Amino acid sequence: MATVERDPLTGTETTGHEWDGIKELNSPIPRWWVFTLWVCIVWGIGYVIVYPAWPSLSDYTRGFFGYSSRAELASELAQVKASRAGWLKRFEEASVVDVAKDNELLNYAMAGGRVIFADNCAPCHGSGGAGAKGYPVLADDDWLWGGTLEQVHETIRVGVRGTHDDTRDSSMPKFGVDEALDKAQIAAVADYVLALAGGSAGDAAAKEIYVEQCEGCHGEDGKGLHESGGPNLTDGIWLYGEGRDAVMAQINNPKHGVMPTWEGRLDGVSIKQVAIYVHSLGGGQ
Repeated sequence: MATVERDPLTGTETTGHEWDGIKELNSPIPRWWVFTLWVCIVWGIGYVIVYPAWPSLSDYTRGFFGYSSRAELASELAQVKASRAGWLKRFEEASVVDVAKDNELLNYAMAGGRVIFADNCAPCHGSGGAGAKGYPVLADDDWLWGGTLEQVHETIRVGVRGTHDDTRDSSMPKFGVDEALDKAQIAAVADYVLALAGGSAGDAAAKEIYVEQCEGCHGEDGKGLHESGGPNLTDGIWLYGEGRDAVMAQINNPKHGVMPTWEGRLDGVSIKQVAIYVHSLGGGQ
């Protein structure tokens, strides 16, 4: 009869295997672990039989139930689309102004517009339309192309310097780069613009330069012209930075932003919704 050898430290039987003085203990896997393993194997076989599992070169096994997560998603989306059909029809038939006057449609537009804005507009205009340097604030009263609901809707639809045939487009001349004005004249007209922003009349000689070069877009009083997209110079809101140096830099070699044309990227209903949401941020006229 073979003598069973036990480890003197733990009292566990050894297997008789020894390497460099180290003896292997006979420690079987716990029964609960073995049971769990077999349960997982059986479950896995059952899953392969019941659900789609194995791919092939052109297809996959369909499973006993024929379940498809894509088909389930398509069904859910179809149900959502059907539930929205009545609302969408009302949106399509109404103008953006009429939508804003209908409390039911307005609530729907605000909810949808908030999501659309977050997905498409917030990266440039900031959360809540707070804006950033070079990206207009949408919560103030400074609107280059007009802040009425119809004007906001149109700007979103066609974009600014975008790809639409009717896109909003205006370009400030490079007065310094193109040598239309010398440095002294640029400095003078910058001081005049800052004077307008501060509520004073400004220098008479500088005013003559302003009238000749700037009034056509910014207006006689510097309050801007929506028809041409000329910014208001009297409200203290500066898209590319405030102060004399920033104003002179913009006169010398102006920067021009681009807003995408959203018609074609968003459907008509979505454009109406986001226009209403933007108009509600606080700066609409």
